[in-house]
Amino acid sequence: MKNFYKNKKVLITGHTGFKGSWLSCILNSFESKVYGISDGKINSLLYKKKIANYKKEYFLDLKEEKKLKKIITKIQPDIIFHLAAQSLVFKSYINPSKTWQSNLFASLNILEASKSLNKNIILIMITSDKCYKNKEIDRGYTEIDELGGNDPYSASKAATEIMIKSYFHSFLKQNKKIKIATARAGNVIGGGDWSDHRLVPDLIKSWNKNKKVKISNPKSTRPWQHVLEPLNGYLKLAEMLNKKKKLNGHSFNFGPNKKNNYTVLDLTKKIAIFFKKENFWTIKSNKDFYEAKLLKLNSKKSEKLLKWKPKLNFKKTAEYTASWYLNYYNKKTNLKKFTFHQISKYFNN
Repeated sequence: MKNFYKNKKVLITGHTGFKGSWLSCILNSFESKVYGISDGKINSLLYKKKIANYKKEYFLDLKEEKKLKKIITKIQPDIIFHLAAQSLVFKSYINPSKTWQSNLFASLNILEASKSLNKNIILIMITSDKCYKNKEIDRGYTEIDELGGNDPYSASKAATEIMIKSYFHSFLKQNKKIKIATARAGNVIGGGDWSDHRLVPDLIKSWNKNKKVKISNPKSTRPWQHVLEPLNGYLKLAEMLNKKKKLNGHSFNFGPNKKNNYTVLDLTKKIAIFFKKENFWTIKSNKDFYEAKLLKLNSKKSEKLLKWKPKLNFKKTAEYTASWYLNYYNKKTNLKKFTFHQISKYFNN
Protein backbone atom coordinates (compact mmCIF):
# COMPACT_ATOMS: atom_id res chain seq x y z
CA MET A 1 0.00 0.00 0.00
CA LYS A 2 2.79 2.41 0.89
CA ASN A 3 4.27 2.13 -2.61
CA PHE A 4 0.95 3.14 -4.16
CA TYR A 5 0.70 6.33 -2.09
CA LYS A 6 4.35 7.37 -2.22
CA ASN A 7 4.67 10.81 -3.88
CA LYS A 8 0.95 10.89 -4.73
CA LYS A 9 -0.80 14.23 -4.35
CA VAL A 10 -3.57 13.51 -1.84
CA LEU A 11 -6.18 16.08 -0.86
CA ILE A 12 -8.09 15.60 2.40
CA THR A 13 -11.17 17.69 3.14
CA GLY A 14 -11.75 18.07 6.86
CA HIS A 15 -8.05 17.61 7.62
CA THR A 16 -8.35 19.54 10.90
CA GLY A 17 -10.87 16.99 12.19
CA PHE A 18 -10.36 13.75 14.05
CA LYS A 19 -10.36 11.30 11.13
CA GLY A 20 -8.77 13.76 8.73
CA SER A 21 -5.77 14.40 10.97
CA TRP A 22 -5.17 10.67 11.51
CA LEU A 23 -5.40 10.06 7.75
CA SER A 24 -2.90 12.88 7.22
CA CYS A 25 -0.44 11.17 9.59
CA ILE A 26 -0.84 7.82 7.85
CA LEU A 27 -0.19 9.42 4.47
CA ASN A 28 2.85 11.21 5.92
CA SER A 29 4.20 7.80 6.89
CA PHE A 30 3.51 6.65 3.30
CA GLU A 31 5.49 9.67 1.96
CA SER A 32 2.51 11.17 0.16
CA LYS A 33 2.21 14.85 -0.70
CA VAL A 34 -0.67 15.79 1.59
CA TYR A 35 -2.94 18.81 1.07
CA GLY A 36 -5.78 19.89 3.32
CA ILE A 37 -9.00 21.87 2.97
CA SER A 38 -11.02 22.78 6.05
CA ASP A 39 -13.46 25.38 7.31
CA GLY A 40 -10.97 26.05 10.09
CA LYS A 41 -12.76 24.28 12.92
CA ILE A 42 -10.24 22.22 14.87
CA ASN A 43 -11.50 19.25 16.86
CA SER A 44 -8.38 17.11 16.81
CA LEU A 45 -5.43 17.18 19.19
CA LEU A 46 -3.31 15.68 16.42
CA TYR A 47 -3.87 18.83 14.40
CA LYS A 48 -3.54 21.18 17.38
CA LYS A 49 -0.18 19.62 18.28
CA LYS A 50 1.00 19.80 14.65
CA ILE A 51 1.65 16.07 14.41
CA ALA A 52 0.79 15.89 10.71
CA ASN A 53 2.63 17.73 7.94
CA TYR A 54 1.06 19.33 4.85
CA LYS A 55 2.39 20.58 1.54
CA LYS A 56 -0.31 23.25 1.68
CA GLU A 57 -3.46 23.97 3.69
CA TYR A 58 -6.52 25.94 2.61
CA PHE A 59 -9.29 27.27 4.81
CA LEU A 60 -12.69 27.98 3.34
CA ASP A 61 -16.33 26.95 3.39
CA LEU A 62 -16.73 24.02 0.98
CA LYS A 63 -20.09 25.44 -0.05
CA GLU A 64 -18.15 28.22 -1.84
CA GLU A 65 -18.11 26.43 -5.17
CA LYS A 66 -15.93 28.81 -7.19
CA LYS A 67 -13.22 29.11 -4.53
CA LEU A 68 -13.18 25.37 -4.00
CA LYS A 69 -12.88 24.68 -7.72
CA LYS A 70 -10.00 27.15 -8.01
CA ILE A 71 -8.08 25.46 -5.18
CA ILE A 72 -8.62 21.92 -6.45
CA THR A 73 -7.53 23.03 -9.93
CA LYS A 74 -4.40 24.52 -8.43
CA ILE A 75 -3.54 21.38 -6.42
CA GLN A 76 -4.25 18.90 -9.25
CA PRO A 77 -4.68 16.02 -6.77
CA ASP A 78 -4.32 12.36 -7.69
CA ILE A 79 -6.69 11.32 -4.90
CA ILE A 80 -9.33 13.13 -2.85
CA PHE A 81 -10.63 11.84 0.46
CA HIS A 82 -13.74 13.86 1.23
CA LEU A 83 -14.24 13.68 5.00
CA ALA A 84 -15.50 17.19 5.79
CA ALA A 85 -19.02 17.17 7.23
CA GLN A 86 -21.36 18.27 9.99
CA SER A 87 -21.20 14.97 11.85
CA LEU A 88 -23.34 15.30 14.98
CA VAL A 89 -26.95 14.14 15.18
CA PHE A 90 -27.98 16.61 17.89
CA LYS A 91 -26.58 19.57 15.92
CA SER A 92 -28.68 18.56 12.93
CA TYR A 93 -31.78 19.19 15.05
CA ILE A 94 -30.51 22.63 16.04
CA ASN A 95 -29.61 23.64 12.49
CA PRO A 96 -30.94 21.19 9.88
CA SER A 97 -30.35 23.61 7.01
CA LYS A 98 -26.64 23.96 7.77
CA THR A 99 -26.34 20.19 8.16
CA TRP A 100 -27.86 19.54 4.74
CA GLN A 101 -25.75 22.23 3.09
CA SER A 102 -22.54 21.04 4.72
CA ASN A 103 -23.12 17.38 3.94
CA LEU A 104 -24.96 17.41 0.62
CA PHE A 105 -23.97 20.56 -1.28
CA ALA A 106 -20.33 20.52 -0.20
CA SER A 107 -20.08 16.96 -1.57
CA LEU A 108 -21.68 18.08 -4.83
CA ASN A 109 -19.12 20.89 -5.11
CA ILE A 110 -16.28 18.37 -4.70
CA LEU A 111 -17.72 16.35 -7.57
CA GLU A 112 -18.16 19.38 -9.80
CA ALA A 113 -14.62 20.61 -9.17
CA SER A 114 -13.15 17.15 -9.80
CA LYS A 115 -15.09 16.71 -13.04
CA SER A 116 -13.54 19.88 -14.41
CA LEU A 117 -10.01 18.49 -14.03
CA ASN A 118 -8.47 17.01 -17.15
CA LYS A 119 -6.54 14.29 -15.32
CA ASN A 120 -6.86 10.88 -13.71
CA ILE A 121 -8.28 11.19 -10.22
CA ILE A 122 -9.73 8.92 -7.54
CA LEU A 123 -12.53 10.18 -5.29
CA ILE A 124 -13.34 8.52 -1.97
CA MET A 125 -16.51 10.12 -0.62
CA ILE A 126 -17.06 9.40 3.06
CA THR A 127 -20.67 9.33 4.23
CA SER A 128 -21.84 7.39 7.30
CA ASP A 129 -23.29 4.15 8.64
CA LYS A 130 -26.31 6.27 9.55
CA CYS A 131 -27.26 6.65 5.88
CA TYR A 132 -29.33 3.46 6.13
CA LYS A 133 -33.02 3.48 6.96
CA ASN A 134 -32.46 2.15 10.43
CA LYS A 135 -35.22 -0.21 11.52
CA GLU A 136 -33.11 -1.17 14.55
CA ILE A 137 -32.95 -4.81 13.54
CA ASP A 138 -30.39 -7.21 14.97
CA ARG A 139 -28.31 -7.70 11.81
CA GLY A 140 -25.73 -5.68 9.96
CA TYR A 141 -26.88 -3.45 7.12
CA THR A 142 -25.43 -4.22 3.69
CA GLU A 143 -24.67 -1.80 0.89
CA ILE A 144 -27.89 -2.75 -0.95
CA ASP A 145 -30.17 -2.04 2.01
CA GLU A 146 -32.61 0.86 1.84
CA LEU A 147 -31.27 4.33 2.57
CA GLY A 148 -33.14 6.73 4.82
CA GLY A 149 -32.95 8.59 8.10
CA ASN A 150 -35.32 9.60 10.89
CA ASP A 151 -33.13 12.49 12.01
CA PRO A 152 -31.78 15.37 9.87
CA TYR A 153 -28.16 14.18 10.03
CA SER A 154 -28.91 10.62 8.91
CA ALA A 155 -31.23 11.89 6.19
CA SER A 156 -28.54 14.27 4.92
CA LYS A 157 -26.09 11.38 4.60
CA ALA A 158 -28.64 9.20 2.81
CA ALA A 159 -29.38 12.09 0.45
CA THR A 160 -25.65 12.54 -0.18
CA GLU A 161 -25.33 8.88 -1.12
CA ILE A 162 -28.26 9.19 -3.54
CA MET A 163 -26.81 12.36 -5.04
CA ILE A 164 -23.40 10.75 -5.58
CA LYS A 165 -24.95 7.70 -7.22
CA SER A 166 -26.99 9.94 -9.51
CA TYR A 167 -23.96 12.09 -10.34
CA PHE A 168 -21.92 8.99 -11.15
CA HIS A 169 -24.50 7.64 -13.60
CA SER A 170 -25.14 11.06 -15.13
CA PHE A 171 -21.60 12.38 -15.52
CA LEU A 172 -18.85 10.00 -14.42
CA LYS A 173 -19.69 6.49 -15.55
CA GLN A 174 -18.35 7.12 -19.05
CA ASN A 175 -15.52 9.34 -17.84
CA LYS A 176 -12.43 7.13 -17.93
CA LYS A 177 -10.32 9.57 -15.93
CA ILE A 178 -12.44 9.72 -12.76
CA LYS A 179 -13.01 6.79 -10.41
CA ILE A 180 -15.28 7.16 -7.43
CA ALA A 181 -16.66 5.20 -4.48
CA THR A 182 -18.48 5.99 -1.24
CA ALA A 183 -17.46 4.66 2.16
CA ARG A 184 -19.66 4.08 5.20
CA ALA A 185 -18.02 3.52 8.58
CA GLY A 186 -19.24 2.86 12.10
CA ASN A 187 -18.73 4.84 15.31
CA VAL A 188 -15.07 5.78 15.28
CA ILE A 189 -12.99 6.34 18.40
CA GLY A 190 -9.28 6.83 19.05
CA GLY A 191 -6.69 9.17 20.49
CA GLY A 192 -6.84 12.85 19.72
CA ASP A 193 -10.59 13.27 19.22
CA TRP A 194 -11.40 16.58 20.93
CA SER A 195 -14.89 17.16 19.56
CA ASP A 196 -17.69 18.43 21.76
CA HIS A 197 -20.64 16.14 22.47
CA ARG A 198 -18.83 12.92 21.61
CA LEU A 199 -18.59 10.12 24.11
CA VAL A 200 -14.85 9.47 24.44
CA PRO A 201 -13.71 13.14 24.48
CA ASP A 202 -16.47 13.89 27.01
CA LEU A 203 -15.20 11.07 29.23
CA ILE A 204 -11.56 12.13 28.97
CA LYS A 205 -12.18 15.85 29.55
CA SER A 206 -14.41 15.27 32.57
CA TRP A 207 -12.22 12.63 34.22
CA ASN A 208 -9.11 14.75 33.78
CA LYS A 209 -10.86 17.39 35.90
CA ASN A 210 -11.99 14.66 38.32
CA LYS A 211 -15.62 15.34 37.42
CA LYS A 212 -18.33 12.79 36.83
CA VAL A 213 -19.32 12.66 33.18
CA LYS A 214 -22.94 12.63 32.08
CA ILE A 215 -23.71 9.99 29.47
CA SER A 216 -26.90 9.60 27.45
CA ASN A 217 -28.38 6.53 25.76
CA PRO A 218 -26.30 4.10 27.87
CA LYS A 219 -28.04 1.04 26.40
CA SER A 220 -27.67 2.11 22.76
CA THR A 221 -25.57 -0.30 20.70
CA ARG A 222 -22.99 1.10 18.29
CA PRO A 223 -20.43 -0.43 15.88
CA TRP A 224 -17.38 0.90 17.78
CA GLN A 225 -14.07 0.81 15.95
CA HIS A 226 -10.69 2.46 16.22
CA VAL A 227 -10.13 5.27 13.73
CA LEU A 228 -7.33 3.35 12.01
CA GLU A 229 -9.76 0.59 10.96
CA PRO A 230 -11.94 2.56 8.51
CA LEU A 231 -9.01 4.70 7.39
CA ASN A 232 -7.23 1.53 6.38
CA GLY A 233 -10.40 0.66 4.47
CA TYR A 234 -10.53 4.02 2.69
CA LEU A 235 -6.88 3.67 1.69
CA LYS A 236 -7.38 0.13 0.39
CA LEU A 237 -10.48 1.29 -1.48
CA ALA A 238 -8.61 4.02 -3.37
CA GLU A 239 -5.79 1.62 -4.24
CA MET A 240 -8.19 -1.08 -5.47
CA LEU A 241 -10.24 1.45 -7.45
CA ASN A 242 -7.07 2.22 -9.33
CA LYS A 243 -6.70 -1.48 -10.22
CA LYS A 244 -10.26 -2.71 -10.72
CA LYS A 245 -12.67 -0.84 -12.97
CA LYS A 246 -15.62 -2.91 -11.75
CA LEU A 247 -15.47 -1.20 -8.33
CA ASN A 248 -16.15 2.21 -9.85
CA GLY A 249 -19.35 3.79 -8.52
CA HIS A 250 -19.76 1.28 -5.67
CA SER A 251 -20.39 1.83 -1.96
CA PHE A 252 -18.54 -0.01 0.80
CA ASN A 253 -19.16 -0.62 4.50
CA PHE A 254 -16.27 -0.57 6.96
CA GLY A 255 -17.58 -1.80 10.28
CA PRO A 256 -16.15 -3.76 13.20
CA ASN A 257 -16.47 -7.46 13.86
CA LYS A 258 -19.86 -8.53 15.16
CA LYS A 259 -18.36 -8.86 18.63
CA ASN A 260 -17.44 -5.15 18.66
CA ASN A 261 -21.08 -4.05 18.73
CA TYR A 262 -21.23 -2.87 22.32
CA THR A 263 -23.36 -0.37 24.20
CA VAL A 264 -22.44 3.17 25.17
CA LEU A 265 -22.18 2.00 28.77
CA ASP A 266 -19.93 -0.94 27.78
CA LEU A 267 -17.45 1.42 26.15
CA THR A 268 -17.62 3.83 29.09
CA LYS A 269 -16.78 1.00 31.50
CA LYS A 270 -13.92 -0.25 29.35
CA ILE A 271 -12.29 3.19 29.00
CA ALA A 272 -12.85 3.87 32.71
CA ILE A 273 -10.62 0.93 33.66
CA PHE A 274 -7.56 2.58 32.11
CA PHE A 275 -8.27 5.88 33.89
CA LYS A 276 -9.23 4.22 37.19
CA LYS A 277 -12.62 5.93 37.07
CA GLU A 278 -14.94 2.96 37.49
CA ASN A 279 -18.57 4.05 38.09
CA PHE A 280 -17.50 7.70 37.84
CA TRP A 281 -20.42 8.84 35.67
CA THR A 282 -24.11 9.65 35.75
CA ILE A 283 -26.92 8.91 33.31
CA LYS A 284 -28.71 11.87 31.75
CA SER A 285 -32.06 11.98 30.03
CA ASN A 286 -32.10 12.43 26.26
CA LYS A 287 -35.67 13.38 25.48
CA ASP A 288 -34.94 16.39 23.28
CA PHE A 289 -34.27 14.48 20.07
CA TYR A 290 -34.43 11.00 18.61
CA GLU A 291 -31.32 8.88 18.06
CA ALA A 292 -31.34 5.21 17.06
CA LYS A 293 -30.70 2.66 19.80
CA LEU A 294 -29.32 -0.13 17.59
CA LEU A 295 -27.09 0.03 14.52
CA LYS A 296 -24.87 -2.63 12.95
CA LEU A 297 -22.90 -2.89 9.72
CA ASN A 298 -22.16 -5.86 7.47
CA SER A 299 -18.72 -5.47 5.85
CA LYS A 300 -18.50 -8.72 3.89
CA LYS A 301 -18.36 -6.86 0.58
CA SER A 302 -15.24 -4.95 1.68
CA GLU A 303 -13.71 -8.13 3.05
CA LYS A 304 -14.27 -9.97 -0.23
CA LEU A 305 -13.50 -7.31 -2.84
CA LEU A 306 -10.91 -5.19 -1.01
CA LYS A 307 -9.34 -7.86 1.19
CA TRP A 308 -10.00 -5.54 4.12
CA LYS A 309 -10.94 -6.71 7.57
CA PRO A 310 -10.87 -5.16 11.05
CA LYS A 311 -7.78 -6.00 13.07
CA LEU A 312 -8.65 -4.77 16.57
CA ASN A 313 -11.11 -6.36 18.98
CA PHE A 314 -13.09 -4.29 21.47
CA LYS A 315 -10.43 -4.55 24.18
CA LYS A 316 -7.62 -3.48 21.83
CA THR A 317 -9.78 -0.66 20.44
CA ALA A 318 -10.25 0.72 23.95
CA GLU A 319 -6.58 0.16 24.78
CA TYR A 320 -5.30 2.02 21.70
CA THR A 321 -7.67 4.88 22.50
CA ALA A 322 -7.04 5.19 26.23
CA SER A 323 -3.25 4.81 25.96
CA TRP A 324 -3.05 7.75 23.53
CA TYR A 325 -4.90 10.08 25.92
CA LEU A 326 -2.92 8.83 28.92
CA ASN A 327 0.29 9.57 27.06
CA TYR A 328 -1.07 13.01 26.13
CA TYR A 329 -1.66 13.90 29.78
CA ASN A 330 1.32 12.09 31.32
CA LYS A 331 3.75 13.13 28.58
CA LYS A 332 5.75 9.93 28.94
CA THR A 333 6.52 9.74 25.22
CA ASN A 334 6.72 12.40 22.53
CA LEU A 335 3.15 12.63 21.21
CA LYS A 336 4.16 12.61 17.55
CA LYS A 337 6.38 9.60 18.11
CA PHE A 338 3.62 7.80 20.01
CA THR A 339 1.05 8.52 17.27
CA PHE A 340 3.28 7.22 14.49
CA HIS A 341 4.17 4.21 16.63
CA GLN A 342 0.46 3.32 16.83
CA ILE A 343 0.16 3.72 13.06
CA SER A 344 3.20 1.54 12.41
CA LYS A 345 2.05 -1.09 14.91
CA TYR A 346 -1.40 -1.24 13.31
CA PHE A 347 -0.30 -1.40 9.67
CA ASN A 348 2.51 -3.86 10.32
CA ASN A 349 0.28 -6.19 12.34
